[in-house]
Amino acid sequence: MPPIRTYHDLTDADRSGLLEQIGAQRKRVAERLAKVGRLIAVMSGKGGVGKSYVTAHLARALARSGRAVGVLDADLNGPTIPRLLEISRAPLTAHREHIDPLIGLDGVKCISMALLLEDGAPLAFKGPSAESFVWRGAMEASALRELLGDVAWGELDTLLLDLPPGMQRYIELCDILGAPPAVLTVTIPTAESGDAVRRAMRAAAERGSQLLGVVENMVGQGFAGSAGDDLAREFTVPVLARIPWHPTPDRWNALGARL
Repeated sequence: MPPIRTYHDLTDADRSGLLEQIGAQRKRVAERLAKVGRLIAVMSGKGGVGKSYVTAHLARALARSGRAVGVLDADLNGPTIPRLLEISRAPLTAHREHIDPLIGLDGVKCISMALLLEDGAPLAFKGPSAESFVWRGAMEASALRELLGDVAWGELDTLLLDLPPGMQRYIELCDILGAPPAVLTVTIPTAESGDAVRRAMRAAAERGSQLLGVVENMVGQGFAGSAGDDLAREFTVPVLARIPWHPTPDRWNALGARL
């Protein structure tokens, strides 16, 4: 049996130019984000903790403090950021080489799959349905890469990336950027949430992300536990905020001031 050749061993006739394509895409993303001062991935590793809610209100607080802020809604299948920022569906302005983000409350710039899909329509890709489990992940990664590479954010102090539950989108983001982004994690107080968020934080730390701290959401009513303190102690990071069920703007302003 002849030895199996790796991609690097293939001749020109066999090669697809994949490495060159990836390099070109990374360069395009880097150029598009060159004027972004700070990139922060907001993640939890699980759903139901109010991560998008925290992302949207943190963005608004940063904007109120005078910083230029954008949010990329990286939850392609369950996008909610436009509604939280009260961005109405409107045609995106497309130029030859880029599209402009829309503007939400407090001047926060935003791009989201919700702005590209018909209201209520699921994200769908064309391909053989019997093999969708093989290629859908690659298509979603490609969509994320296009959102990063095609949106003209302009000069931003901070770009927040609202990640969906799980770790796949974070891994894709690291590959697209070529380096791991800083990470802000959101949990609710319960031990169950803490277990899921712990795994996400450990994976991010192993990838080399800077762990900025923990936001403990939905505090003070119904959810008992000490997940925020437990995670902060384990990873030697601060609890940046404890957000009650009905927070006032000063709570978000205080969180923004710590970032």
